[in-house]
Amino acid sequence: MTGYVMFRKDRLGRRGGGVILYIKESIQAYEIKLEKEAECEEAVWCNIVTGKSTLTVGLVYRSPNISMEENEKIHNAIKEMSKQDCIIMGDFNHGHIQ
Repeated sequence: MTGYVMFRKDRLGRRGGGVILYIKESIQAYEIKLEKEAECEEAVWCNIVTGKSTLTVGLVYRSPNISMEENEKIHNAIKEMSKQDCIIMGDFNHGHIQ
C-alpha cells in the first residue's frame, strides 16, 4: 500500500495465512525480532518511535487448534513485550474471553 510500511510474517509450509501490519510511512517504526523461545509462527512485532519514547505494537494470530508449544511461545512473547508500553492486538481465538 502506497504511503505505508509493511511488516509481515507469512505462514510457513502452508498456503495462505499469516499476519500483516501496515504503519504510515511518516511514522518511524522498525521490526523487532524475538528470542527463539518467544518467536511465534504468526505474530509480528514492531516499535514505533514517538518523540522521546517508544511504543511496541504486536499483531498476533492464535489458531483455535494451536499446539501447546506454540501457545507457550505466544505467552512468552506477550510476557516479554508487555514489559514496556505496548499495544497487542489480533485474533486470539478465546471465545470465553470478553
